[in-house]
Amino acid sequence: MNINATLLGQAISFAIFVWFCMQYVWPPLTAALAERQKKIAEGLSAADKAQRDLASAQDQVAQEMKAIKEQAAQLIEQANRRASQLVEEAKGQAQAESDRIKAQARDEIEQEINRARDTLRAQVAALAIAGAEKILQAHVDEKAHAAMLNQLATEL
Repeated sequence: MNINATLLGQAISFAIFVWFCMQYVWPPLTAALAERQKKIAEGLSAADKAQRDLASAQDQVAQEMKAIKEQAAQLIEQANRRASQLVEEAKGQAQAESDRIKAQARDEIEQEINRARDTLRAQVAALAIAGAEKILQAHVDEKAHAAMLNQLATEL
């Protein structure tokens, strides 16, 4: 066999093979590669979009957390002010009750003092009458001398 004829036959076979591949094999491969590139590009753009959405959601969550923290701080401050107000009201009520009890105690003490004075006046009057009886060795009429005894009791 001649080497030139073999080379020519192989060149023709190769040309037919290249034409066949270009006609029937290459277009589906390039279409598959183009579709794959398109899917990869869509996937990358979707990933970028998802990343932006995630960053946006994280920012929104951070803002909401900040607002919630501020609201919680305001509620705590309000509760503290209300507690202070209640304590002050309780102190005021306790002071008023204390003043009322003190005034009532003073009134009771004053009444007791007046009763004790009246009792002492009556006892002093009785002692004065008894002393006067002993001094005079005579009976002093209480009814007859009541005005004098009342005057004496008020002076004491």
